[in-house]
Amino acid sequence: MEFKHTSVLLEETIENLKIKPDGIYVDGTLGGGGHSYQIASRLTGNGRLIGIDQDGEAILAASQRLELFSEKVTIIRDNYCNAKTALQNIGIDKVDGIVLDLGVSSYQLDNVERGFSYKYDTDLDMRMDTRQSVSAKDIVNTYSEMELFRVIKDYGEDQFAKNIAKHIVKARADKPIETTGELNEIIKAAIPAKMRATGGHPSKKTFQAIRIECNRELEVLKNSLDDFIEMLNPGGRLCIITFHSLEDRIVKSAFKKNENPCTCPPEFPVCVCGKASMGKVVSRKPILPTEEEIEHNKRSKSAKLRVFERIGS
Repeated sequence: MEFKHTSVLLEETIENLKIKPDGIYVDGTLGGGGHSYQIASRLTGNGRLIGIDQDGEAILAASQRLELFSEKVTIIRDNYCNAKTALQNIGIDKVDGIVLDLGVSSYQLDNVERGFSYKYDTDLDMRMDTRQSVSAKDIVNTYSEMELFRVIKDYGEDQFAKNIAKHIVKARADKPIETTGELNEIIKAAIPAKMRATGGHPSKKTFQAIRIECNRELEVLKNSLDDFIEMLNPGGRLCIITFHSLEDRIVKSAFKKNENPCTCPPEFPVCVCGKASMGKVVSRKPILPTEEEIEHNKRSKSAKLRVFERIGS
């Protein structure tokens, strides 16, 4: 299966990166190489692009797509949370721009074997990095009812989380839950029929929640943002595209904290905590896809782009 993925908010991201032809840029979620291709095509001379992805199939697809720029592109298979160390290993401490396009790619969703989608009946997997040991099957079959409730409620924001967790535990007592189809049926049975008729696909939120837990997506994001801002050269920009309200909240909060890290009480006449601003939030409100983009790519509907610019040294 060909690795196809339509890059969301592509023009807006490239424009906000303010690419310098001889700059160093990082695409932390390389995917099919859509954003990377546009960055690499604008680089000249000493310009460099480092593409990072934990998905082996993405690495293969992007390597082929970016072959034209091979002399200025370095591709690393890793999780973007290890970017700082991965870059230091190739002699890079500071960069001029970083892009993160979060969530799951169209390819991952549409590739039946990967088990990301509730649309196909296949093995319950959902690992973005197939080298990791924990899969969605492990979560569904080993987490306690309370843990499952927490995951589905927090990451899926599903009002029926309690009942879905209860049904999963009840079903697996008879036999392990092996496939996406089995999980689908269990979720369906846990949601009242009248709600199933109106609220979109009944499995959407639970599948999203289990995927986020399986890949530690929010934890990885939260633990990476300060590092990314610190890695930027003065004037360098961090562009992050989110697809989920929890991701967006994490990014918004980290950007705000880095812009104004002062912890002094508001009544203090001057700052004494010594925490200096790392930069400024470029996008006060998130940049959203145009109606035209949403029409051409339905998956872009929930996308939000936020941009941070580094100041100082």
